[in-house]
Amino acid sequence: MAKYVDGFVLVVPKDKVDEYKKMAEGGRDMWIKYGALEYYECRGNDLVPQEMGGEKARAFTEMAEAKSDETVWFSFIVFKSKEHRDEVNAKVMEEMNKQMEGNKDMSMPFDMKRMAYGGFQVEVEG
Repeated sequence: MAKYVDGFVLVVPKDKVDEYKKMAEGGRDMWIKYGALEYYECRGNDLVPQEMGGEKARAFTEMAEAKSDETVWFSFIVFKSKEHRDEVNAKVMEEMNKQMEGNKDMSMPFDMKRMAYGGFQVEVEG
């Protein structure tokens, strides 16, 4: 069975990067605890579009509509399969919902409405 990846692109204000990293470290610990194979949170640092095959690629900053005071993050979690992802995510969501009961007034360090998410079947692996 091929691996499966949940991928995210999100925008984090530069003044909230430390807050987001702390939240991401807690997320990493939880996903790994429940069986995710790998967990990555990657902050963009070379987002100038490059020419490829005579065409200029679109920049992540443009795609995410990031402003000069914001950073773009590309994050992903690796699982054994889609079924494994569903099992792990169910456990993570259950624990997160319990934690949210005590943190109802907590504000997120990024705008959830500007986050993109999707599940991806790994087709080529190296």
